[in-house]
Amino acid sequence: MKRFERLEQIRRMDPFRDASEIYRLTAAYEFPWDFARALELALYRTYAVPAIGRLLAETAELTHRAQKRYDDTALLLDAVVEHGFDSEEGRTAVRRINQMHRGYDIANDDMRYVLCTFVVMPKRWIDAYGWRRLSRHETVACAVHYRTLGRHMGIKDIPESYEEFEDFLDAYEEAHFGWDEGARRVSDATLDLMASWYPRPLAPLLRTSTLALLDEHLLRAFRYPPPNSATRALVRRMVRARGRAVRLLPPRRTPHYARQNWEIKGYPDGYRLDELGTRPVPGVRGCPVRQVNPPTAE
Repeated sequence: MKRFERLEQIRRMDPFRDASEIYRLTAAYEFPWDFARALELALYRTYAVPAIGRLLAETAELTHRAQKRYDDTALLLDAVVEHGFDSEEGRTAVRRINQMHRGYDIANDDMRYVLCTFVVMPKRWIDAYGWRRLSRHETVACAVHYRTLGRHMGIKDIPESYEEFEDFLDAYEEAHFGWDEGARRVSDATLDLMASWYPRPLAPLLRTSTLALLDEHLLRAFRYPPPNSATRALVRRMVRARGRAVRLLPPRRTPHYARQNWEIKGYPDGYRLDELGTRPVPGVRGCPVRQVNPPTAE
């Protein structure tokens, strides 16, 4: 297979009718590492919206159980990508996502914003750091795939096109990004989680490198001091260099899904999709996990 043969295959497909299959080919064959990083960044951005970051802090899901929350989110979203919306696995994953969200008071606009991050951040990341830019077919297919997911989740007023997703995301962040003490705790816990995947002595370097990949708007919301310009330029240059190196490699012949990522640490003996995620207490809305397992005093 030639390096651009799969892209040629994608361009022969219909980005609306074949949207989820195009998305699967792009995410599992063309850019599995980049999609993992981009979706990590997508979820991380949502913490800078105080209503979202504060709720996550109150539930303690990302401050006390960060690895499980990371694993469950990646596995549930990717089950839909791997198996499709109409499969038993896809339906189970969407059902669990909906069951979890119904246990919380989450505004439709917040849900819509999170959905937008899944569409916009992969394109922005890949266009900046991938071994090639996303094609128009792939961009359209990504938007259609997540419109479908949003409809299954009952989200209202979902953007129609990639450009509408991007416009909504930028406007929402401009209006809603801000400081919240709980959100900062969630951010710190997430940075600590990412650093924990590597040898401990590398933790400070990895934290600085991660911050160097964040934009000024996001850094201000969490009140992180921005890395100096030399550090930022070096880190971004290194990530771009990885993309150029991947371009020289033979194309991937087998798919790589989130369940194969070495960052997924919580299920060494396997898992069941219907057992992933949180289990809110019936009749308790807002902070159900905290009611079941309150965090211990530090």
